[in-house]
Amino acid sequence: MIETKDIERPPAEHCRALREMGAATITGTLYRMGVRNSHICGPVAWTKGRCIAGPALTLQFMPKREDLYGDDEYAEPEKQLHRHVLYHTQPGDIVVVDARGDMRSGIFGEMMLTFFQGKGGAGVVIDGCLRDYPNYGNIELPLWIRGLTPNFHTQTDIMPFGVNIPIACGGVLVMPGDIIVADDDGAVVVPKALAPRVIAEAAVHHEWEAFSKERLMAGGDLRRYYPLTEAARPEYEEWLRAQPAK
Repeated sequence: MIETKDIERPPAEHCRALREMGAATITGTLYRMGVRNSHICGPVAWTKGRCIAGPALTLQFMPKREDLYGDDEYAEPEKQLHRHVLYHTQPGDIVVVDARGDMRSGIFGEMMLTFFQGKGGAGVVIDGCLRDYPNYGNIELPLWIRGLTPNFHTQTDIMPFGVNIPIACGGVLVMPGDIIVADDDGAVVVPKALAPRVIAEAAVHHEWEAFSKERLMAGGDLRRYYPLTEAARPEYEEWLRAQPAK
């Protein structure tokens, strides 16, 4: 199995700015920039009303091969690679798991997630399932998952294989240290190197949408205000000038 390594994290201010914009604005911005595939399909918001943004710690699962991986989750626990991704946790990190969309394998349970939360982890995105959910009383982590199962993963047909390597999660390439933004719409991946440009372009889009929403709420014409037309731009620029300085 592949050795683990730490990640290079993006600036915290990039994560904060992206969290304010939300998943829908960001995936639309990336699309206009030519990045067509940023939405991690499959995992959905399990803890509604939460929005997170942070660097990705990545965990890859592969089809199980018995000569490489046994059946007892407590036998030689340090050989179980899914534990090791959590050891890298710094405050604000998000664990992203390619669990191959498996609906029978519980990738983490109560104890693992308690440890992750205690280390300051911000949330979990899994193309697969969690277990022990009835025992999550004190676990407040935001979760984006496919579902729940009573099984631990060694009961099934997948095994952890790599930590902090490139993974394909929900049909999207996630590089270690990429910024994950997740809210009720789902989870999206922002390539770390593109974050400053995404922030700049999305901020403009976010501002004119706020203006347009005001006009539409007041009965304005959808054809004039969404998307913002050149005819409405003078109104928008006047509205911008009237906004309080940030």
